[in-house]
Amino acid sequence: MVEQANELILDILPLSAQTARLVRVYGTAPCVALPGTLPAPAGGSLALTELGDYCFSEKPRSLPAADALCRYAVSADGTVRLTRAFGQAVGQKPARRYDFDLDAPAADEEKLHPVCGSFLEEATLPDSVQVIGSCAFYNCRSLRLLTVGSGGLTVGSDVFLNCFALETLRVQAAPEQPTGLFALVNNITEAVQAQFWPADAPAPLAALWYPAYWEDIEETPAHILLHTFSGQGYHYRQCFLDNKFLPAEYDAIFPQGHDADDAAIMAMLCFGRLRYPWQLTEAAAGHYRAFLAANTDRVFARLLKAQDTDSIRALLALDVLDKAAFASAAALAAKAENAAAAALLADAEHKKYAPQSKKQRYDFDF
Repeated sequence: MVEQANELILDILPLSAQTARLVRVYGTAPCVALPGTLPAPAGGSLALTELGDYCFSEKPRSLPAADALCRYAVSADGTVRLTRAFGQAVGQKPARRYDFDLDAPAADEEKLHPVCGSFLEEATLPDSVQVIGSCAFYNCRSLRLLTVGSGGLTVGSDVFLNCFALETLRVQAAPEQPTGLFALVNNITEAVQAQFWPADAPAPLAALWYPAYWEDIEETPAHILLHTFSGQGYHYRQCFLDNKFLPAEYDAIFPQGHDADDAAIMAMLCFGRLRYPWQLTEAAAGHYRAFLAANTDRVFARLLKAQDTDSIRALLALDVLDKAAFASAAALAAKAENAAAAALLADAEHKKYAPQSKKQRYDFDF
């Protein structure tokens, strides 16, 4: 089988209770969106509930035998069709082969391009997924965005090991819902952003940053293990109860100090909470605004690098830049040769600091 343009090929292991596990993905695009339901070989449907161990890793391990798997083709419009069931082709005649080397792999296997490792950039999981297996995204060094559904998740170990580019976890749910975010962020020690963005919403309802942290384990002479954490990232990751995000507990951490954390990430944390102020109190907003006002250049530099014009507009709308900050941001925009950002800055500065012209009055005294 040869993939068509923008078509995904999925190797699936059927499980009990009409559920299924993803084993491998093939395709020519680095961004994949997985279907939630699949046509079952014997009729009915299967719910895709699991990502198998190492399923997006460049070097999968302990793959099931071909005669235990079903293969599906997913077209660009989301249509899913069964093409192979337990080693047998479905709905097509086998192609004639004049290959006398019986040990050679089938030609269709050679032409499939796996979506794995550094090739994968974005992955969208359906609501039906409940389990992410160990090392599922191992060595996916270009993965930058993972979108998950609104349900809870059981996450294995080392799921995101060496996913150095992973910056955003997008949860398609409202912030007050129980989700799998707790399991995800506690599998990542590097800085990462989480967005609560329901599928039908035009923009995120909340954007949260989780700073990086380091764990040190020391064994005392009495053989007692002492765990210490550097940075506030660990504490931010504990602000959940029954898989629900706790905004008050999250916001209470910032005033406690953050000297050991990356100032740029903390500035982005402030920006995210102010931009999407879900259940943000005035007191917490005051702390965030003060820090953001002193670090606008850090946020602006990051947004320039991402060429994120919408976020630059949102930053300017918060009205936290003073004259010095405008000058610094203008220099950054000029260095980046970003004319659009420079124009937005100039317009915002003019509106804020341009003197208001007095209206001329004409008195006619007859």
